[in-house]
Amino acid sequence: MTHTADGLVALEAQLRQDLEYLELPAKSWVPEHQYKGVPVRDVVVIGAGMCGLAAVAKLQLSGVSNVVAYDAAPAGLEGPWVTFARMETLRSPKSLHGPALGLPQLTFRAWFTAQWGSDAWQALDKIAKDQWMDYLVWYRKVLNLPVQNNVRVTRVTPVDGLLALELSGAQSGVVYARRLVLATGRSGLGGFAVPDFLSGIDRKFWAHSADEIDFDALQGKRIAILGAGASAMDNAATALENGAAAVDLIIRRKAMPRINKMTGIGSQGVVHGMHLLADDWKWKFVDYTASTQTPPPRSSTLRVSRHENARFFLDCGVNSVKQQENGLQLNTTQGALYYDYLIAATGFTNNFHGRPEFAAIAPYIRSWADGRYNSEMGNARQSMLEAPDLGPSFEFRERTPGECPLLAHIYCFNDAAMLTHGKVSGDIPAVSAGADRLARGIIASLFAEDVEQHYASLQAFDIPELQGDEWVDSTPLLKQENAL
Repeated sequence: MTHTADGLVALEAQLRQDLEYLELPAKSWVPEHQYKGVPVRDVVVIGAGMCGLAAVAKLQLSGVSNVVAYDAAPAGLEGPWVTFARMETLRSPKSLHGPALGLPQLTFRAWFTAQWGSDAWQALDKIAKDQWMDYLVWYRKVLNLPVQNNVRVTRVTPVDGLLALELSGAQSGVVYARRLVLATGRSGLGGFAVPDFLSGIDRKFWAHSADEIDFDALQGKRIAILGAGASAMDNAATALENGAAAVDLIIRRKAMPRINKMTGIGSQGVVHGMHLLADDWKWKFVDYTASTQTPPPRSSTLRVSRHENARFFLDCGVNSVKQQENGLQLNTTQGALYYDYLIAATGFTNNFHGRPEFAAIAPYIRSWADGRYNSEMGNARQSMLEAPDLGPSFEFRERTPGECPLLAHIYCFNDAAMLTHGKVSGDIPAVSAGADRLARGIIASLFAEDVEQHYASLQAFDIPELQGDEWVDSTPLLKQENAL
């Protein structure tokens, strides 16, 4: 596949022209604010992965220029793509628009075709995950998005109508913000979901699938993988390809899920209509897809099963795990199994009480368990009950009205928003629609908050359209005619 840089230069020129034609970015319109003599950010975004970049881009294009994204990772390592995402390719079809925000020249297809040509695009099956990261790096650069890397937000505290953000890393100290967007990806608000039977087990014997794992150190080892989802397959395959002696997938289900239900009904109706459904319908959709489960991709599963030293143990639940001197004993419904190391591909949790940076606001956040769910809706799934009960623009709501009003200025633009808003804040297909919904809400709230200043600007505006020489006043002639 021959690469040419000239095509990318031409694409960037076309994108600049398109933005100029559309008068984007819009002129900056939000009045400046200060707190105790310190400039205040209009919007801070935590996370500069795909969702964070899309959010910042949409806000900046809409004239909210006083915005910044902080990411704890070094530049080029944001999100999961080249860290704990261990698949070979993306699972989404190559043609999806992703974070392009309705701009054709900003799509992955335009970026790819500009460099490798139309024939290479037609020959492409799925997008390599490393290449997707390269595209996101270009996306950030070509839009000149304000991102600061190696910066971690360690605490969020409401103060005098603002949000005080304590920072560490490449930038330290306190930054004040009017609005805060949590674009924290798959980990959402809570972090890793870990089975209780791993509590107390030395971490040298196990890892979560989203951990940084030294797979070279697993060469020649017997490995157990908990789960049968995509991340389970990706981690199993990576262990096998790095020389693991044996890899067993421990799967509670009696049969592997085979049908990806939500993909089957994907449409603009789902994207734009799901968040407007009644609560019982939202619960029905998410509960049903949770019960049927999403199958791992065929290619990912074949990547594992082509190894003779890979085994699939179905209908095999883990009752307990016992730590031994040199490994683990798993007591399962099929008997005792012994391993050197275990990887828990068990997903993430919405239990935000485990995140120290949110400790000051977590007690006040309303979840679906706080009155939105009732038993007539269906199964009381813990993961769904823990989901935040969000407003129409991804904003948090208070558990008890009046206790923490500033929650309405914090937006949950990550995977935890799915139950309220559908899959528009975590996956590639509809992230542009999610960023648009988010930005519209933030823009409306900023405008309303500054309405007195905008009205004062209306009154103070004094640039005349007419100079006074565009007409002749005929009133004196009319008076003369009437006098006659």
